[in-house]
Amino acid sequence: MTTNVLILCTHNSARSVLSEGMLNHWAQKLGRDVRAYSAGSAPSGRLNPFALEALNNSGVDTSGYRSKSWDEFVADGAPEIHIVITVCDSAASETCPYWPGSPVKVHWGYADPSNALGGDEGKRLAFELTRQAIGYRMLQLLALPLDTMDQNALQQALTSISQH
Repeated sequence: MTTNVLILCTHNSARSVLSEGMLNHWAQKLGRDVRAYSAGSAPSGRLNPFALEALNNSGVDTSGYRSKSWDEFVADGAPEIHIVITVCDSAASETCPYWPGSPVKVHWGYADPSNALGGDEGKRLAFELTRQAIGYRMLQLLALPLDTMDQNALQQALTSISQH
């Protein structure tokens, strides 16, 4: 059974997109049956070009990526979500929709690389460092025995990852 992971950030333009890309990239490389999706509570309707650049430069295919609402994941026909990860503080503090199946929820906060100083080069560096940090946590998630963990064990493991 595929483990579906929904990654949330308010605008679904940068950190959540980096997370979706890195989790899907590593899951495919490692042969894990995990599928990441990203969404936002107030999607901007556009993806940050620095996020796409950081992903593309690391070999992640971003074709088909788009900024979308979390409402898509509570609609009929949406994939059953097993894990919900918020990656920005404002999304973590919002009241999320009811997710069918009661997925495990965790917050893995990252500073917004869009706010980096130093012009375009400063932003490029911030996006790349954020991509690397996210990628590291996604590898830790993929190292878990997701098929055999109950919700309590999964919650504890994901919370532990957030603290490192």
